[in-house]
Parts: sequence; C-alpha cells; structure tokens
Amino acid sequence: MRFAHVTSARSDEPRLVLVRDESALFVDELFAGAPRVLEQLIAGGDDLLQRVRDASDTSDAARSWHPLSDFFFASAVLTPPVILAIGLNYAAHSSELGLKTDSTPTVFVLWPNSLSAHEATTSWPRALSESIDYEAELGVIIGTPAKDVSPEDALDHVWGYTVVNDITARDIQYSEAQWSRCKSFDGFTPTGPFVVTADEIPDPQHLHIWTVLDGHTLQDASTAQMVRPVATLIAHLSRAATLLPGTLISTGSPGGAGYSRDPQIFLRDRSTVTVGIDGIGALTTHCRILG
Repeated sequence: MRFAHVTSARSDEPRLVLVRDESALFVDELFAGAPRVLEQLIAGGDDLLQRVRDASDTSDAARSWHPLSDFFFASAVLTPPVILAIGLNYAAHSSELGLKTDSTPTVFVLWPNSLSAHEATTSWPRALSESIDYEAELGVIIGTPAKDVSPEDALDHVWGYTVVNDITARDIQYSEAQWSRCKSFDGFTPTGPFVVTADEIPDPQHLHIWTVLDGHTLQDASTAQMVRPVATLIAHLSRAATLLPGTLISTGSPGGAGYSRDPQIFLRDRSTVTVGIDGIGALTTHCRILG
C-alpha cells in the first residue's frame, strides 16, 4: 500500500491519504476513528492497517477517490520520535568526500524543523553557505519497537519505506565535528512523496536510487552498494536504544555528490533537484538562496 500526507487549498493541515495510481482516498473518512496521520496508522499495528485495506476496497470507498493532482504534499512523516541518519554507508560516497568508512556506522540526528515535502521550496541565506549539496537516500520507517534485534529479524520491525534528500551544507560539515547542524537547516530533509508499506519492498537492498539536478543525472546507483544493509543498521541501532514506532532512519547516500565533482556542483538559486528510488517515488525540491 502507498500513503502520503496532503494539504489542500482549503486547509493546510496535513491529512493521510491512500494512493492508487493518480488517485487519493482520505483514510480518516473510511470509518469512525480511522487514522488522520501516518503516525496514528503505525501505532494501530497490523490490525488497523488491514482494516484500512479492507475499507478502501468497499463500494462506498470507490466513490470517495479524488485526483491526487487536487492536493499539495506534506512531509511523508510529520512527528517521528527521532530522525536518525547514517553517514558514509556507500564506499563510493565515503571515498569522494575524502572520509573513512569506520568499523561501525556513523550516526547523527536530524532536527525536526528540517522536514519538508515533495515540490516544496527550501531556502537558505547566502551568507550562511553557498556549498549546499544533495544526497539521495532510502528512508526506513520503524513500525514496532526494536530492541536488541538480530539482523535476521530486523526487517520484521520495518513499517515502510520512503525517499529522503539529505541536503547538506558541505562547508559547515567540514568545519564542525558533528554533522547535525549542517544537515538540519529549515527544509533540509525533504521526505516523500509517498510511504510504501514494507510488504511492497521485499528486498530493500535491490532498489535503484538516483538524483537529477536541473535536468542532469548526478547520482545513479543501487541500494545493493550499501556498506551496511538496512537490517544490519537496525540491529546495530537497536543495541543502544529502543527504536520506537515512527522512527525515520535515513540510510546514507551513494556516490555522485556535487562536492566531489570537478568543477563542484552545488544547489543554486532556482535549482530543482529530484531524488528518487524506483518502486517508492520521486521527491522534488525547489531551491532559493536568500540575500
């Protein structure tokens, strides 16, 4: 199943929709007490998801589908308990940045103000940075609490997958010991447009991942190239702390970053960057530099 948060010209409050082809069905209209946002759907577990599935297939629901083009997207996740990001998880990306892939994953936290949506505009002050880079990443959303899980059982705790653009101020990244601030400007973590349930992605290590900036393909890779696969990352993270339902894990970016190119390629004023993963979706961000 495929879900999204949308707003409309009449209301800027995000609501959860089920998406099929180019049509959307408001989940909270399916039955009394139905979830209004993704986090509520996740909290309801498999039983609630199945109830949504069954209700969406009824003849009454068939009359309630709307063209998806009638709406605007909101972030795929709205209030995750935490956004965990993994750095240096593709060898080509580590090499091009001149950084070493350590024996354990590089983990940092992204701030919630950085969440943004498909087709949204992300802006930043020119005085703060002119070295803003893109990073296409697979986003993993936890569905059930994960504590001390094994790699063999880790994927059982995944609710679904989305697309993340881990936008990064490279000059700040290289000037500070930690990476949270350089990746957490307002709007620097676009997610979406869709969340695809885990049953639709039988193998998260067999997905085509890519970036197109202003019409030019700059990243073109496979999640098979991850240094540590999704199951290994979940198992590692769960040893230190319980991964709560709704947690978003951004699993790292492949090679092809703008920082490493000669000449370097950064996001410019009025740039349009799309990051995508086949089978999940394509996430577009419009860029504006202020000042």
